[in-house]
Amino acid sequence: MSLWRWILWLVIAAALAAFGWHWVAADPGYVLVRLHGWRVQTTVVAAVVVLVVAWAVLTGLWRLVSWPFGALSRRHRRVSRRRLAAGLIALLEGRLGDAERDLNRASRLDLMRGPALLASAEAASRRGEHERALEILAEASQSAPMAARVLRARILCRDGKPGEALALLAPDADKGTLPPGGWRELAQAALAAGDTKRALTTLQPLHKSGALGARGYAALEAEVLRAAIDAAPDGAELNTLWSNLPKTQRRVPAAIDAYARRIAGFGLILPAMDELESALRREWSPQLAETYGILAGGDLDARLRRVEGWLDAHPNDAVLLLAAGRVCVRDHLWGKARQYLERSLALVPSSGAWEVLGEALAGQGDAERAQRCWRNALAMTRGEAVQSLAGHGAGVIDTSAIALEERDEHGVPRLKG
Repeated sequence: MSLWRWILWLVIAAALAAFGWHWVAADPGYVLVRLHGWRVQTTVVAAVVVLVVAWAVLTGLWRLVSWPFGALSRRHRRVSRRRLAAGLIALLEGRLGDAERDLNRASRLDLMRGPALLASAEAASRRGEHERALEILAEASQSAPMAARVLRARILCRDGKPGEALALLAPDADKGTLPPGGWRELAQAALAAGDTKRALTTLQPLHKSGALGARGYAALEAEVLRAAIDAAPDGAELNTLWSNLPKTQRRVPAAIDAYARRIAGFGLILPAMDELESALRREWSPQLAETYGILAGGDLDARLRRVEGWLDAHPNDAVLLLAAGRVCVRDHLWGKARQYLERSLALVPSSGAWEVLGEALAGQGDAERAQRCWRNALAMTRGEAVQSLAGHGAGVIDTSAIALEERDEHGVPRLKG
């Protein structure tokens, strides 16, 4: 395609040259120059050619004469670029002293002053010299004021001063002029300072910018929502906060989990159960299934029926089996609890399952094996080996996953083979 484009331009240029030549040949024009008795007569075309040649000669002479004077500045630019590159590489490699030295030297060139000083301040901050980093940023703010402000906020947070970072970025946030990095630093500073309301205001601009990527934004969103929910002083304010959140944020699993645990802590079990059940109907989440089993109170029989209904669609979900075991223990259904918990341990051993199995065995009066289960739970939290329950009473825990009818996320059975 590029070749045909060039051919087309050449054809057009040739046609214009041909028409132009015929137009000039018919009347080449007349130019007369008189100066101190000198007379020069020529055509317009010849005069234009002479002027172009004279301009080219003068330009060449000027460059030739000025070349020695520009050699030093060219060398300075070349050396500064090399030092900037070396400083950035040293910063990424962790050679922070070398990075700071090279970047400070590179900052002597006005064109590179801002980026070099910003990177130098980052190197000083990583070395723990926060005061020096702030001094460097004071110089960098003359070349890159917004970037210097964002980096200053990050360094203040590292130095344990989130309140100062929050005060630094708040005016630009109120005016809506913060860049994406500034909104992120504002969110982190607000979380560290306990200002969850301010942290919530950063989510919309960060989501709109897309600067963090889907995974990075989801992690920050979950952290901010969880902090805001945990900061609610009572059930009324928590429900107000929850109802005022956008619909998309009320569907974040981490937020639902935090809301359910917090509202249940205020004694409001029904809203917690309703939110968890609605979320699990929309999309399966082992995290929410675990929370459903952990929460105390409510109608235990109805909760057990609900959990057993989910087990029909997710028979080999170890977390759901643990949740079923917890509900059975609360309802004093010791035998059924043991069945669910042993299957959970067979699929994915966990300290929680060992702990609840110990409660089930204690409920049956088997204190020796209950204590062994609790020791296993403690051993798993420490990363130590667990002891088998074989040879100490009723049966052995099956170590193979029981494969019941497999279903997809919509509860439809999958065909085998």
